[in-house]
Amino acid sequence: MDKLNALVQKARHSKFYLWVLNFMLLRMVPFNNPHKLKIQTIADDGIIMFVANTKNNRNHIKGIHACLLATLCEYVTGLTLLTHLSPKEYRIILKNIHMTYHFQAKTDVFVKFTISSAEKQNILSSLQKEEAIFKEYAVDVYDVNKNHICTGLINWQIKAWKNVKTQLN
Repeated sequence: MDKLNALVQKARHSKFYLWVLNFMLLRMVPFNNPHKLKIQTIADDGIIMFVANTKNNRNHIKGIHACLLATLCEYVTGLTLLTHLSPKEYRIILKNIHMTYHFQAKTDVFVKFTISSAEKQNILSSLQKEEAIFKEYAVDVYDVNKNHICTGLINWQIKAWKNVKTQLN
């Protein structure tokens, strides 16, 4: 994960490294490969991602599939959290997703998710006091025509690796 964060840092200022990052993420998360989820921009506080309205991404009525939109919301929040919290120190795991769909996605879509430094400090200070915390984030997806496509409520459990139990006792 250190290599991923190093690549993310380089990709903030380099189109070449952004291309490399997108290429690597499609191989690291093979489920997403056919859908070509793509990072457009990496800023200090967040990430903008893009999904094209291609044949692989469409449902039976030629709109972007609802499950892909949910995946996009999960992916942008998870990746943003990973870039702000040390993956060596903290594990993030999805608790649940709630999606509300507003408009059919007939064109390419974008999603932006940011975390303020105050929110990051809130997470870190909460983890000092508690074994695990749950953070729910609202993420809005828009199409290229600025239509509000959907809103995802993504709930993550964040826990220090030292508190993770992998076997039942």
